[in-house]
Amino acid sequence: MQKKHYELVILGGGPAGLSAGLYAARARLDHALIEKGAHGGQVLLTDWVDNYPGFPEGISGFDLIDKMAAHAKRFDLNSLMAHVNRVDLEDHKRKRLILDDSSEIGCDALIICTGASANTLNVPGEQELRGKGVSYCGTCDAPFYRNMHVTVIGGGNTAIQEAEYLTKFASRVTVIHRREELRATKIVQEIAFANNKIDFIWNSQVTSIEGKSGVEALNLIDKDGNTSTLPVEGVFILIGVTPNNEALPLDLLQADKWGFIPTDIETRTSIPGVMAAGDIRSKAVRQIVNAAGEGATAVLAAETYLQSLK
Repeated sequence: MQKKHYELVILGGGPAGLSAGLYAARARLDHALIEKGAHGGQVLLTDWVDNYPGFPEGISGFDLIDKMAAHAKRFDLNSLMAHVNRVDLEDHKRKRLILDDSSEIGCDALIICTGASANTLNVPGEQELRGKGVSYCGTCDAPFYRNMHVTVIGGGNTAIQEAEYLTKFASRVTVIHRREELRATKIVQEIAFANNKIDFIWNSQVTSIEGKSGVEALNLIDKDGNTSTLPVEGVFILIGVTPNNEALPLDLLQADKWGFIPTDIETRTSIPGVMAAGDIRSKAVRQIVNAAGEGATAVLAAETYLQSLK
């Protein structure tokens, strides 16, 4: 049911949003969870989740989100499908969400769970083999690549730290970087250079990912135009993530230089009554499990704020 005003609006229906929705519904708050499409966010693009507590055999990303949504709906989650064009927080006592059709939804408290999207290479084979050898998270998927040769695309801290982590499982990790030196901090570089399971291909880019049922090889081109083929069994594309913040007033929320929203430990932003949870938060770790925890924390913070208004 859509109304013009709610005590609490949750913007986004990924793990953080659904967790917040569960807590809000169980607390019998006057709430709405707004999602522009299907619940799930990036998790829907994850073939298999093997590190979420409670599923010892693992679970597909689709099934995990389906269970999260069903759990929240059991407590009468009020979920609305709508596209929010703009979030107006100029007056924090009169928070407004302006929809594509120019209608508005107001709220006393807002939890932003709009998430982030992994940056992609946009090369042939990438989309087709996503979840079948193409991954965007080494911490999530490393155990699937025991004793295999994998590649890491990228040169920042995350890419190199993930490459180091992958060596605990893979037989060999090849880092492919488009420049002739890494962007990672010196200490991170030193650790990687000292690891004899990591090698590097410099000044090169991936032009396509080959394979039928899984990744079999990468086609590369270097800065001089020379092409080559590298046989591999997995590729980790770690070239950053982009926050889904198009509708948000980034100046008021004091977004960091990448566009993520900083909060305190209780997920409160710089604006009273506005929380942020999940991958949209400015933080180091972006995992399903901590997104879900942040969603719960955000509702508890929202309840405290709502109590202060009475």
